[in-house]
Amino acid sequence: MVRLRKKPDERAGIPLAPMIDIVFLLLIYFMVSATLEKQEADLSFELPGRVEQAAPLEIPDEQIIEIRADGQVVVNDYAYDAPEAPHYRELTAMLTRYAQTSAANKVEARVTLAPADETAHQSVVKVMDACAAAGVVHVNFALEE
Repeated sequence: MVRLRKKPDERAGIPLAPMIDIVFLLLIYFMVSATLEKQEADLSFELPGRVEQAAPLEIPDEQIIEIRADGQVVVNDYAYDAPEAPHYRELTAMLTRYAQTSAANKVEARVTLAPADETAHQSVVKVMDACAAAGVVHVNFALEE
Protein backbone atom coordinates (compact mmCIF):
# COMPACT_ATOMS: atom_id res chain seq x y z
CA MET A 1 0.00 0.00 0.00
CA VAL A 2 1.27 3.32 -0.99
CA ARG A 3 0.66 6.23 1.25
CA LEU A 4 0.31 9.64 -0.20
CA ARG A 5 1.45 12.64 1.68
CA LYS A 6 -0.94 15.43 2.17
CA LYS A 7 0.26 18.92 1.67
CA PRO A 8 -0.08 21.08 4.76
CA ASP A 9 -3.16 23.31 4.66
CA GLU A 10 -2.35 26.80 3.67
CA ARG A 11 -5.05 28.86 5.23
CA ALA A 12 -6.02 31.98 3.50
CA GLY A 13 -5.36 34.80 5.94
CA ILE A 14 -5.52 38.54 6.00
CA PRO A 15 -2.14 40.18 6.08
CA LEU A 16 -1.99 42.23 9.28
CA ALA A 17 0.98 44.47 8.53
CA PRO A 18 -0.73 46.51 5.78
CA MET A 19 -3.93 46.76 7.86
CA ILE A 20 -2.02 48.18 10.84
CA ASP A 21 -0.36 50.71 8.52
CA ILE A 22 -3.78 51.83 7.24
CA VAL A 23 -5.16 52.18 10.78
CA PHE A 24 -2.21 54.37 11.82
CA LEU A 25 -2.58 56.53 8.70
CA LEU A 26 -6.30 57.03 9.43
CA LEU A 27 -5.52 57.88 13.05
CA ILE A 28 -2.97 60.50 12.01
CA TYR A 29 -5.37 61.95 9.43
CA PHE A 30 -8.19 62.41 11.94
CA MET A 31 -5.88 63.86 14.58
CA VAL A 32 -4.53 66.46 12.15
CA SER A 33 -7.92 67.37 10.66
CA ALA A 34 -9.53 67.75 14.10
CA THR A 35 -7.11 70.49 15.14
CA LEU A 36 -7.86 72.60 12.06
CA GLU A 37 -11.29 73.65 13.37
CA LYS A 38 -11.53 76.82 15.41
CA GLN A 39 -12.15 76.06 19.07
CA GLU A 40 -15.36 77.33 20.64
CA ALA A 41 -13.45 78.93 23.47
CA ASP A 42 -11.68 81.16 20.95
CA LEU A 43 -14.93 82.82 19.84
CA SER A 44 -15.32 86.23 21.38
CA PHE A 45 -18.73 87.43 22.47
CA GLU A 46 -20.26 89.43 25.28
CA LEU A 47 -23.28 88.54 27.34
CA PRO A 48 -25.89 91.23 27.81
CA GLY A 49 -25.58 93.05 31.12
CA ARG A 50 -27.74 95.31 33.16
CA VAL A 51 -28.66 98.65 31.75
CA GLU A 52 -28.64 101.56 34.13
CA GLN A 53 -31.39 104.09 33.67
CA ALA A 54 -30.19 107.58 32.78
CA ALA A 55 -33.46 109.19 33.84
CA PRO A 56 -35.68 107.72 36.55
CA LEU A 57 -38.78 105.88 35.37
CA GLU A 58 -42.20 106.57 36.75
CA ILE A 59 -42.94 103.43 38.72
CA PRO A 60 -45.32 103.06 41.64
CA ASP A 61 -43.79 103.74 45.03
CA GLU A 62 -45.35 100.56 46.34
CA GLN A 63 -47.43 97.61 45.25
CA ILE A 64 -50.63 97.03 47.19
CA ILE A 65 -51.42 93.32 47.37
CA GLU A 66 -55.03 92.60 48.22
CA ILE A 67 -55.66 89.18 49.80
CA ARG A 68 -59.32 88.21 49.60
CA ALA A 69 -61.15 86.01 52.10
CA ASP A 70 -60.94 82.96 49.81
CA GLY A 71 -57.14 83.38 49.53
CA GLN A 72 -57.14 84.95 46.05
CA VAL A 73 -54.30 87.45 45.61
CA VAL A 74 -55.05 90.57 43.54
CA VAL A 75 -52.61 93.28 42.48
CA ASN A 76 -53.89 96.20 40.37
CA ASP A 77 -57.15 94.34 39.66
CA TYR A 78 -55.24 91.32 38.31
CA ALA A 79 -55.60 87.97 40.09
CA TYR A 80 -52.39 85.97 40.58
CA ASP A 81 -52.21 82.20 41.17
CA ALA A 82 -54.97 79.94 42.41
CA PRO A 83 -55.82 80.27 46.11
CA GLU A 84 -55.23 76.56 46.71
CA ALA A 85 -51.72 76.62 45.16
CA PRO A 86 -49.01 75.65 47.68
CA HIS A 87 -46.77 78.52 46.47
CA TYR A 88 -47.64 81.73 44.65
CA ARG A 89 -45.23 81.41 41.70
CA GLU A 90 -46.88 84.04 39.44
CA LEU A 91 -46.91 86.54 42.29
CA THR A 92 -43.25 85.78 43.05
CA ALA A 93 -42.31 86.35 39.40
CA MET A 94 -44.18 89.68 39.32
CA LEU A 95 -42.59 90.82 42.58
CA THR A 96 -39.14 89.81 41.32
CA ARG A 97 -39.60 91.97 38.22
CA TYR A 98 -40.84 94.81 40.43
CA ALA A 99 -37.80 94.50 42.73
CA GLN A 100 -35.40 94.44 39.77
CA THR A 101 -37.05 97.49 38.22
CA SER A 102 -36.93 99.33 41.53
CA ALA A 103 -33.25 98.46 41.99
CA ALA A 104 -32.39 99.64 38.47
CA ASN A 105 -34.28 102.85 39.16
CA LYS A 106 -32.56 103.23 42.56
CA VAL A 107 -35.86 103.14 44.45
CA GLU A 108 -36.76 100.87 47.37
CA ALA A 109 -39.26 98.17 46.48
CA ARG A 110 -42.17 98.46 48.91
CA VAL A 111 -45.19 96.20 49.26
CA THR A 112 -48.31 96.77 51.32
CA LEU A 113 -50.48 93.78 52.19
CA ALA A 114 -54.20 94.37 52.51
CA PRO A 115 -55.81 91.15 53.73
CA ALA A 116 -59.55 90.88 54.22
CA ASP A 117 -60.78 90.31 57.78
CA GLU A 118 -61.73 86.69 57.07
CA THR A 119 -58.46 85.81 55.29
CA ALA A 120 -56.69 82.73 56.60
CA HIS A 121 -53.26 83.32 58.07
CA GLN A 122 -51.80 80.71 55.70
CA SER A 123 -52.67 82.91 52.70
CA VAL A 124 -50.93 85.90 54.27
CA VAL A 125 -47.87 83.77 55.03
CA LYS A 126 -47.75 82.52 51.42
CA VAL A 127 -47.78 86.13 50.17
CA MET A 128 -45.03 87.06 52.60
CA ASP A 129 -43.03 84.04 51.39
CA ALA A 130 -43.45 85.28 47.81
CA CYS A 131 -42.16 88.71 48.88
CA ALA A 132 -39.14 87.14 50.56
CA ALA A 133 -38.40 84.95 47.52
CA ALA A 134 -38.56 88.04 45.28
CA GLY A 135 -36.15 89.96 47.52
CA VAL A 136 -38.68 92.54 48.71
CA VAL A 137 -37.81 93.40 52.31
CA HIS A 138 -40.05 96.42 52.89
CA VAL A 139 -43.44 94.81 53.58
CA ASN A 140 -46.19 96.70 55.40
CA PHE A 141 -49.78 95.91 56.38
CA ALA A 142 -52.70 98.16 55.51
CA LEU A 143 -54.96 99.33 58.32
CA GLU A 144 -58.70 99.55 57.83
CA GLU A 145 -60.34 102.69 59.08
